[in-house]
Amino acid sequence: MSTTSTHTASIAGVIAAANRVILGKDREVRLALACLLARGHLLIEDLPGVGKTTLAQTLARLLGLQFSRIQFTSDMLPADVIGISIYDREHNAFRFLPGAIFSQVMLADEINRATPKTQSALLEAMEERQVTVDGETRPLPEPFFVIATQNPSTQIGTFPLPESQLDRFLLRVELGYPDRAAERLLLESGGRRDALPALTACLAPEQIKPLQQAAGAVHTSPALLDYVQALVEATRTSPRFIHGLSPRAALALLSVARVWAFLANRRMVMPEDVQAVLPSVACHRLQLADGNGHARSEDIVGLIRSIPVT
Repeated sequence: MSTTSTHTASIAGVIAAANRVILGKDREVRLALACLLARGHLLIEDLPGVGKTTLAQTLARLLGLQFSRIQFTSDMLPADVIGISIYDREHNAFRFLPGAIFSQVMLADEINRATPKTQSALLEAMEERQVTVDGETRPLPEPFFVIATQNPSTQIGTFPLPESQLDRFLLRVELGYPDRAAERLLLESGGRRDALPALTACLAPEQIKPLQQAAGAVHTSPALLDYVQALVEATRTSPRFIHGLSPRAALALLSVARVWAFLANRRMVMPEDVQAVLPSVACHRLQLADGNGHARSEDIVGLIRSIPVT
């Protein structure tokens, strides 16, 4: 079997197993996996109880990755996330106790219930994959994948994520309510969280990096790059948005589009790959000029329709 076929079979196994736990959310599962393969971080925004935490735990188990979970609260301190140095009397020296961030998959549950000061503890980790404590820089495990869940900002006790924090998330997805058939299965089975302990890894951690490299090698033609630039420029000139997408956001879009094509077992990025991932890349990065918060999927769909594919 070729390397490409092996990669395809491995990924298909992960998606199929995840879909048996996260019912009726194939697209969201694929986006979450694409985020990891693009070496990004994922923000899941939705109401409590729709399966955000279950999705994070499912991916960690199926990929064989070390998992940690932090429940963010208003009284949490940065040291609770990254760790702290304590004095060891026996050795007459300070000893560093690593926080939950030192794991391959970290679930930051209800991240917007923590204060901006605590949220900022993630900035260096998510961008540079390292943390600096007491003047010493410590690398984080590889791969390092942050999945943060966020409750709607209209709920009591939430703090808005600053733009610098939002930009650290490659993708933002919403799970939404299950469709009628999926919800019926949930009701009949009593939920799917009990299935988590029985999940076995479909991949080993050392297999993630070759998959990331293979996805990053998917070809992008000059015409495709022209199309990406046209979409990005449209966000900058549209009166609907305060600011357009940055060059870093454009690189993020191209990176995820490569992975989306890779998941479809194609060796070239097509315009439909860019269109499929653009809402998840752009919505949390674009603020509406009318003051109604961040862009919605329908705003991005309208933008896509306005740019011809040449």
